[in-house]
Amino acid sequence: MVQQISTNFVIAIGMTFVIISGGIDLSVGSNIAVTGLLMAIMMKNWGVGVLPTLIVSLIFAGLIGLINGALIAFLNLPPFIATLGMMSIARGAAYTITGGAPIYTMPSGFTAISSRVPIPIIGDVPLYTILIMAAVFVLGWYCLRYTRVGRFTYAIGGNENCAKLSGINLSKIKCFVYVISGLCCGVAAILLTSRLDSAVPTNADGQEMDAIAAVVIGGTSMKGGEGSMVGTLIGIFIIGVIANGLNLLGVAQGPQRMVKGLIIVVAVIIDVLRRRAAESAR
Repeated sequence: MVQQISTNFVIAIGMTFVIISGGIDLSVGSNIAVTGLLMAIMMKNWGVGVLPTLIVSLIFAGLIGLINGALIAFLNLPPFIATLGMMSIARGAAYTITGGAPIYTMPSGFTAISSRVPIPIIGDVPLYTILIMAAVFVLGWYCLRYTRVGRFTYAIGGNENCAKLSGINLSKIKCFVYVISGLCCGVAAILLTSRLDSAVPTNADGQEMDAIAAVVIGGTSMKGGEGSMVGTLIGIFIIGVIANGLNLLGVAQGPQRMVKGLIIVVAVIIDVLRRRAAESAR
């Protein structure tokens, strides 16, 4: 189950930053797909080593996030439109690069990232995957809770005009949160491609839905300004348990997507009702 939720886990950490800032990132799944293909091409076709490939891939995924942030911050495009366009561009690029064909059999040093390590008493566990997930969570939690950038992210999501009048550089913070989302996509691409030992243009298709569902279930408001990493962590495991249960019951992908969409709608309705109750109590 840890390996199943690893991709959504990392994406949801970045998505938390974006949604708290009052935005949304629909391009995460496509970012993962095209970044995974870039890694596969570099290692298989170009003979580049594992470590340089990982570094370049993280920079590439972060650059996609930076483009999203620049479109939103400097051209004032709505986050939905900017990231929706990037979703199509990146997914189209993933199909164009390989003609829709998958790339299999990665170097052993790369697939070792998701390999299981025998631990006494516990048994075989995906140790490196767990360590990467823990590192991403701790960094995200610390940044959001204890840094100025984290406080500015809350401020922009709570009231953008007040944040601007307070001297916060809106453009820098918006670019920052989308770069974080992009970097998380890069890490997720590493985990997913390593686990599958293949890169396919359809990888992570619809993954943005799972990430948004996890963040919203964890208590982050879609209107921005509210949320926490701990809440997102709980939401991730709830979505993971639900998905795992549906898989064990043999439920098809179509009904599973319906369930996840319903979860998002219900969570947003609860958030709206909670906000109305809080405002009426003032």
